[in-house]
Amino acid sequence: MKTPVVNYRDFRFSKLTDPRFSHLLLLLGWVVYFALYFITENFIPIENCHVMHCKLDDLIPFCEWFLLPYVFWYLLIVFSLGYFALYDVGSFKKLQVFIMITQAIAMIVYIVYPNCQNLRPEVFPRENFLTDIISLIYTFDTNTGVCPSLHCAYSIGIASVWLKAKDVSKWWKAFVVFAVTMICLSTMFIKQHSAVDFFAALPVCLIAEILVFKVFYKNKK
Repeated sequence: MKTPVVNYRDFRFSKLTDPRFSHLLLLLGWVVYFALYFITENFIPIENCHVMHCKLDDLIPFCEWFLLPYVFWYLLIVFSLGYFALYDVGSFKKLQVFIMITQAIAMIVYIVYPNCQNLRPEVFPRENFLTDIISLIYTFDTNTGVCPSLHCAYSIGIASVWLKAKDVSKWWKAFVVFAVTMICLSTMFIKQHSAVDFFAALPVCLIAEILVFKVFYKNKK
């Protein structure tokens, strides 16, 4: 079993600026994000939003089974940040900075170019436990602020950092790539996002990739 590189048993909030724990300050980025998320969700009228849609959306059927990879996304974020915080602080920093960059770009877009999607089915083709959960998700995660998709952007960032991480098996890396692919597809199959939102996330990820790994590469010199 691996030995953590940081002994968090010594952690106290008063020691947050201690060099051993200062990387955890990056998690404050989530506080800023959720504050901006609340603002964009509640103070931008939906009538001001541009509708995201393309022909590909009409070819993608609703499939409730894609809820499984969709919600696995939450576990993957927590597990990835937790694992790196314990065993690879450098990768923790890269992943969290990558996430923060995508958050910042997306929030700017949501404010400057408010957008939404109207792809959600009015009536589910089937009624079951999965569609009940999807209906619940629709309730608290509205159809506004969708392009670029942060669900996809975070996932791509997670895959990027895992693929570059050392001492990680090729099987785990292959699983992460598979999981991220399914997560990105799930956003379209449960009608949380248009395909436009996925493709818009790609250049956002490219910017984050360049900024994050260029900075960390320079710091190694």
